[in-house]
Amino acid sequence: MEIKNYKKDSFYSYSLGAFPTIELLKKHPQDLIKIYVHSSFKNEEVLSLINTLRGNHEIEFNDKMINKLSQKENCFIIGIFKKYNTPLDSNENHVVLVNPSNMGNLGTIIRSCLGFNIKNIAVIKPGVDYFDPKVIRASMGAIFSLNIHYFNNYDEYCKLFPNHVKRTFMLQANKTLQEAVFDKNKLSSLVFGNEATGLDDSLLDNNSIIIRHSKEIDSLNLPSSLAIALYEFSKQTK
Repeated sequence: MEIKNYKKDSFYSYSLGAFPTIELLKKHPQDLIKIYVHSSFKNEEVLSLINTLRGNHEIEFNDKMINKLSQKENCFIIGIFKKYNTPLDSNENHVVLVNPSNMGNLGTIIRSCLGFNIKNIAVIKPGVDYFDPKVIRASMGAIFSLNIHYFNNYDEYCKLFPNHVKRTFMLQANKTLQEAVFDKNKLSSLVFGNEATGLDDSLLDNNSIIIRHSKEIDSLNLPSSLAIALYEFSKQTK
């Protein structure tokens, strides 16, 4: 099989770097296709771990392929894997991202979600491709520990998970994060909008929440807002 630079319609993707590739091997070994290693990589401990985890899958020392796929980033190991489908767990809390558009932001969000033990993310289309190698690298491999699933629209998600309390984060909300009460006995969906436009006004209700900040800035960026919300949510529901 000829491996080419990633495209959204490819049936495979790849992890750029040793740590994301190790996470791939630990969490989704069944989806691994191949591992490429640069000839200059001499960390015997990492190579030994990869050899232990790779099973019967091939390791190929191929500098040309590494340089081609990593686009000259500081990368020495790449794991090629088949894209997989991970439905959301209906018995767990969710993060819902409505039309996320930045790959770096999505990778950071994925890592934050795992850090606060939220392992289910709904992405409402249109949204960035979460299998893009840039997202995987920004997540530091955390993506392989999460269930992430696309939905055509927000209503489709809500119909599938009617028992989740939807907590929309909006600048128009009256209730601050400090005032919000999260019930650990109820399932929650923390809903965030696009980086530029936020959520539609129609989603504003009594469950909406605002994260207040000083007037020195116009808004917090999406990964920061989400991390702050996850901290408060995890504190109340642990």
